[in-house]
Amino acid sequence: MAGFFSRLKEGLSKTRDNIVSGIDSVFNGFSSIDEDFYEELEEILIMGDIGVNATEKILTRLREQVKENHIKEPAQCKDFLIQSIKEQMQVGETAYDFEKKQSVILVIGVNGVGKTTSVGKLAGILKSQGKKVLIAAADTYRAAAGEQLSEWANRAGVDMIGGAEGADPASVVYDAVNAARARHADILICDTAGRLHNKKNLMEELKKINRIIDKEFPDAHRENLVVLDGTTGQNALNQAREFGETADLTGIILTKMDGTAKGGIAVAIQSELNVPVKYIGVGEKIEDLQKFDSAQFVNALFDVEE
Repeated sequence: MAGFFSRLKEGLSKTRDNIVSGIDSVFNGFSSIDEDFYEELEEILIMGDIGVNATEKILTRLREQVKENHIKEPAQCKDFLIQSIKEQMQVGETAYDFEKKQSVILVIGVNGVGKTTSVGKLAGILKSQGKKVLIAAADTYRAAAGEQLSEWANRAGVDMIGGAEGADPASVVYDAVNAARARHADILICDTAGRLHNKKNLMEELKKINRIIDKEFPDAHRENLVVLDGTTGQNALNQAREFGETADLTGIILTKMDGTAKGGIAVAIQSELNVPVKYIGVGEKIEDLQKFDSAQFVNALFDVEE
């Protein structure tokens, strides 16, 4: 993991410049902990894409800790602030239960966020754990989606069920579910078309796919992961909200976290939606997608050695 941590740290450098340097100037610029100090801190966190909701929770916790520990010096607050952000982002004990069960993972998100790539990488991660993985190429609208996914399937060493371009995505999922059952696959990962949230028919199609999985594979553990592009900041949060209205989101895959100044959005999304970030991507290679670790993320953000 050392390699991933250093890539994450490097990837978050712009976010660090955006947030951490501001936080440090507050810690060093104030001689006492007063309302102005908290207000300044609040402004920096919100401007750093951490979001109003998460910022309030982080600062409430920080105020409690300052009282409990009788802290007088602003500089002494930093460790507590870091700890408070980590607490906001914990993924929870049951987040990866799907790895231990026969599961269907539906991967959703708008076009261009790295959805198909994430499906391929996720298949690679699960295959390396010894799982029998099957991929369904249910994005039948985008001409190159099937080819792209087929390439990732080969790279990950897993089988793929695809449909002809323009085929009904729900029928691809139907075939894939039955293949997964017949072949005793541990995990079926379904790629879906990049739905733009204003396309009502595409959202309806997502509901149809959900109904097919419920009917054909009622015992399967269900996981609905939305892929969000870390560089889009607050826009990513809005997308996740839209998808949350159609599908019961169980987790987030945050991509393109290398080189964005908006990495704080990872904290905001988790807090606003109450949906955990489960995977984080910092590059093109299969190993550049990893399980999300809140301590690792915050350490990388604040440049704290692990």
